[in-house]
Amino acid sequence: MQKYADVQTGKNWQQRQKKRYQKCIMLLQPAYTKYHLELGKITSYPPGYKENAGIFCHNNPWISIAETMIGRGDRAFEIYRKICPSCIEEISDIHRTEPYVYSQMVAGADAPRFGEAKNSWLTGTAAWTFVNLSQALLGIQPEYDGLTVDPCLPGSFGDFTVERHLRGAEYHIEIHKPTGVQKGVRWIELDGQKITGNQIPLIPGKKEYHVIVQMG
Repeated sequence: MQKYADVQTGKNWQQRQKKRYQKCIMLLQPAYTKYHLELGKITSYPPGYKENAGIFCHNNPWISIAETMIGRGDRAFEIYRKICPSCIEEISDIHRTEPYVYSQMVAGADAPRFGEAKNSWLTGTAAWTFVNLSQALLGIQPEYDGLTVDPCLPGSFGDFTVERHLRGAEYHIEIHKPTGVQKGVRWIELDGQKITGNQIPLIPGKKEYHVIVQMG
């Protein structure tokens, strides 16, 4: 009876992990199970860990950013949430790392402990996630000639505001987003005047910008 219970527990654990991480991006699948001299280090890791079919967190923001570039806000936000520490508290007994910090990787489906995070604090994931959230999803992109506004968010999201400090100036940005719209700027108003395009031009000496953005 105990053996049957253990088997069922193991199956449930695997099912929970499959559901939680099925939309995450593994570097490859299936894993290498033996060393390949011609491929080198990647094949030296155990199956399901690090570059050998692990869920390498560092590259998941890149995929989310790519999804925003083609206008798929629902998918981009879904990928963001899949590895966000605060969004996976319901499996903290499996994830087994601090609930407020990113990890370098999560053990993949080929690993004995699928879903267990490894190497917390030792990763560029947090920095790339900040870029993803601020520049790709919210779409506030600092550039040489000014500040470009190009959000890409889930269709269910509504209006929002952003405060951005850039090059000694304060930007107060109000974004109107109709339900169902994921990407696309119809017009931008700067200090009461509509501008061409979606880049707020850098005006030498100007310390405050009041911006209204209409998506659609």
